[in-house]
Amino acid sequence: MEVLKCEDLKKQVKNKTIVENISFSISKGDVVGLLGPNGAGKTTVIKLILGLIKITEGKVYINNYDIQSNFVKAIEKVGAIVENPDIYMYLSGYDNLKITANNYKNISKARIDEVIKIVGLEKRIKDKVSTYSLGMRQRLGIAEAIINNPELLILDEPTNGLDIEGTIEMRNLIQNLSHQGIAILISSHNLTEINNLCNRIITIKNGKIITNDTIEEFKTFAENEKLSLEEAFIKKVGENKID
Repeated sequence: MEVLKCEDLKKQVKNKTIVENISFSISKGDVVGLLGPNGAGKTTVIKLILGLIKITEGKVYINNYDIQSNFVKAIEKVGAIVENPDIYMYLSGYDNLKITANNYKNISKARIDEVIKIVGLEKRIKDKVSTYSLGMRQRLGIAEAIINNPELLILDEPTNGLDIEGTIEMRNLIQNLSHQGIAILISSHNLTEINNLCNRIITIKNGKIITNDTIEEFKTFAENEKLSLEEAFIKKVGENKID
């Protein structure tokens, strides 16, 4: 079942085309990695999907609802963290979740308690967020993003800045969410983490999709070319660094 479908997306600002011909879909339970060189257009694509910036041409459908003509229905089952989670550092984790819950209809105390357990913050949820580690703040951000039982979750650099322990915790959390059937789109510069998390990789260069491969196809390409994953990525997109 397709949860997200992008058709020929284009974003133009004045006479400059930022992204164009962006077409892909994500189904229930998919974890799709969005990779590309610095300035390739990854964040622009995410903002177009979420309706944060206006689409110049093309369509975005979430659960078959057009994000432009039926925004409320399209976005109601979407959770997202773009850039940094929106968290009040001087409040407790629990108070932050209560504020988020007020943005939706009928979020019960039981649901708040459920997401706290899902992200593993039971022991610290009543503490001020200012005392949390970066990994804990990231997990709280995901708790906020999934509080409305989303069917699509969009994460921008979810492991950025985390230590090894925090990265493993985040990886396990994302995998558990996908096993619950949530479709997940991850923008990341970390190819190793994308390899560990995703079943498909979409690469963007100069605002266009260069590859849309399954992880198995990407690994096979690397093995056949006798390259590491990083070297295979560079060969595919013709860049000397990943971001």
